[in-house]
Amino acid sequence: MLLRFGVSNHLSIRDPQELSFVASSLKDRDDGLIACAAAPSGSILPAVVIYGANASGKSNLADAMATMRSMVLWSQTKGEPGGSVPRRPFRLDAAHPQRTSRFDIDFVIDGVRHHYGFEASDKAFASEWLYAFPRSHRRTLFERDGGEFRFGRGLSGLNNLIAKLIRPNSLYLSAAAQNGHAQLSRVFEYFRSITSVREDAAAPGQPAEEGPDRRVIDFLGKIGTGVVGFRRKEIELPEDIRKIEREISAALSKLEPTLVASKPDSIELAHRSRDDTEVYLALDQESAGTRRLLVILDRAFRALDEGALLCVDELDASLHTHAGKAVLQLFCSPGANPKGAQLLATTHDTNLMNLSALRRDQLWFTEKDAWGATRIYPLTDIRTRKSDNLERGYLQGRYGATPFDDPISTLGATK
Repeated sequence: MLLRFGVSNHLSIRDPQELSFVASSLKDRDDGLIACAAAPSGSILPAVVIYGANASGKSNLADAMATMRSMVLWSQTKGEPGGSVPRRPFRLDAAHPQRTSRFDIDFVIDGVRHHYGFEASDKAFASEWLYAFPRSHRRTLFERDGGEFRFGRGLSGLNNLIAKLIRPNSLYLSAAAQNGHAQLSRVFEYFRSITSVREDAAAPGQPAEEGPDRRVIDFLGKIGTGVVGFRRKEIELPEDIRKIEREISAALSKLEPTLVASKPDSIELAHRSRDDTEVYLALDQESAGTRRLLVILDRAFRALDEGALLCVDELDASLHTHAGKAVLQLFCSPGANPKGAQLLATTHDTNLMNLSALRRDQLWFTEKDAWGATRIYPLTDIRTRKSDNLERGYLQGRYGATPFDDPISTLGATK
């Protein structure tokens, strides 16, 4: 369970910014909250929705989460000896490219709050730390300052040996998991469980694996897409490609008799025809919204099954408002979300602000200052009432996070 996420010096995020999933003391509806004894308020939010003008930094916040995850998962295995750290610092201030980028996160594993973070320059991870808070008291698991490490008594395992194996451009957490550190592998798995959907996820030909979950098909049917089923269809390949495939299969069978090269296939979605038969359409014949929903819903049901975090950038891209509301309600409904999964979504769809399942502390905003730096803040920083029309208030500019100027008034201006 995610409690908070912080980042600084990443893309348009110059100064330290923080996003919190801890429920506030607002007297809004609380039936969708997730009980969490490790949270200061005793409960956390199932979803947070972020609004802001174009280029205000919404996607950069989602990217920061994805960047932190990627560094944890791959810095040890994919980093090159003597290579760089794949970071993207704030570039609109001459001093910031030379400063470190910082990522830190608070999350809960087995009821215990953990705080993990690191700072990175272009060439190395300057610092890294992990603390646990059993019974609310901080316990140091490890701290890193450049190439120096300090391990707490609560961290068992081959700590010093693993410290000798890492490079300046790899994280200790990444190296520990790759070397079978049982205790730190639990923390590593938290990052692995995080999934995301980017705005361009509507492209046809997404990897299908076993095919769509039956719940995805049912969901698509209930919101009016016309989809009633699916099938896998083997892709017809040219003869020269099939010949190569047969040669690969023969080679694999010699190495391992039970190993057979899989045949490439695709997914087709079924629609009910006028004569009550099923007609199958390839994904490139489906609408962009249907294709995107396939991806979002696949990730959503996986997160719900595992009690994991899902990040969706531009939830409204190619989707009708009702579809976006339905996705949010999956996470905000205790019946659909018994394991405490969470959704972090960016959007421009202001209709979602009036969704009855959303509390005011679930709405966050991004806006840029005059020097291009992003600020992230919650609606709870602004005085509102439970009865307010939040959508109207936002569109009227009461909460900020809207474009600075009216471009229409300048269209007729003389050059």
